[in-house]
Amino acid sequence: MASGTESWILMATGRTPTNIAVIKYWGKRDEALILPVNDSISVTLDPDHLSATTTVAVSPTFDRDRMWLNGEEIPLSGDRFQSCLREIRKLADDVVDEKKGIRIRKDDWQKLHVHISSYNNFPTAAGLASSAAGLACFVFTLAKLMNVKEDYGKLSSIARQGSGSACRSMYGGFVKWTMGRDAWGSDSIAVQLASESHWNDLVIIIAVVSSKQKETSSTTGMRDSVETSPLLQHRAQTVVPGRILQMEEAIRSRDFASFARLTCADSNQFHAVCLDTSPPIFYMNDTSHRIISLVERWNRSDGTPQVAYTFDAGPNAVLIAPNRKSAGLLLQRLLFCFPPPADDELTSYVIGDKSILHEAGLQSMKDVEALPPPPESKVKYPSQKTPGEVSYFICTRLGSGPRVLADESLALLSPTTGLPK
Repeated sequence: MASGTESWILMATGRTPTNIAVIKYWGKRDEALILPVNDSISVTLDPDHLSATTTVAVSPTFDRDRMWLNGEEIPLSGDRFQSCLREIRKLADDVVDEKKGIRIRKDDWQKLHVHISSYNNFPTAAGLASSAAGLACFVFTLAKLMNVKEDYGKLSSIARQGSGSACRSMYGGFVKWTMGRDAWGSDSIAVQLASESHWNDLVIIIAVVSSKQKETSSTTGMRDSVETSPLLQHRAQTVVPGRILQMEEAIRSRDFASFARLTCADSNQFHAVCLDTSPPIFYMNDTSHRIISLVERWNRSDGTPQVAYTFDAGPNAVLIAPNRKSAGLLLQRLLFCFPPPADDELTSYVIGDKSILHEAGLQSMKDVEALPPPPESKVKYPSQKTPGEVSYFICTRLGSGPRVLADESLALLSPTTGLPK
């Protein structure tokens, strides 16, 4: 039994990947429960490169719930955090740690307070689904600490109440968020379509155009689009249902040409909805448009898609190549058009899986400077070099779902104070 006179601290640490939608979620039919107006499909990214790490600690000495994000304390009073905390506490079970002599009855969880520390290893609120990784990790790690025995489908419905896209980060590989029909959202959950090993040839390169927080939050943007955009209603009711079926088949059969066409088209339509909103929302910028042009020229020149692009609510490009050879050719084109500033090191400009640099014959800045213009741009499209317009590139791949970090040295909270290290 947990007692207020005791001074123990019990902790759990988890790591959860981010995900990027290839069929977009944009618009809610219920703001409070975060129920979407359409199904969506995403790819889960390698947590080694893009993930949230969260440590949750509980102790009878804690006098209130507290949270730190990237080292700064933030309020936990928001409805979304409180909703997730409340739902996980309802499902909490008995916890026994014989080694530490700790016994917590499930009824005690309603009285005990928690400290939570979370860290993202990629830009927050810049259109790379940081809230998805963060809220999924929040729910996953709380569930592990409180010995919740529900399956990931149930946990995804709780994560959804914190951040809609968070439900898709409960699984690796390819994930579908089913919009559901129930008014209370019981069937609005995430399901895994295929694991990361199903199509492990895919390579993902992210162009971080800006790591600044976006001017219009996704929550505000969605609300405005639902209220003012006729295109959103047409998209949700007429376009997306067919695209979902086509994307599921493309993933099942590993048909990259279909996958790429659907991904690009859906990204473009999502941003068309943003422009159709009143007032219009501008998430992409001129550099985003130049990256789209680069990919479109290459795809048209070859007669079949070589690369897919997609942009969430921000200017950063997520580029998906069918294999490492194509990824190397893509990286050559990107570095020709968007070289690093003269004083940058190549290895700090391209991060993540740096082995692609070597395979592309790029080992130094001299190699970048010697790159020829892309073949498809020599005649019709004069090439332009715009150094400094991309902050850096992340090379990654499909990744697995959440996991517990058993190594206590990876915990973000001190095991003696329960405060950030």
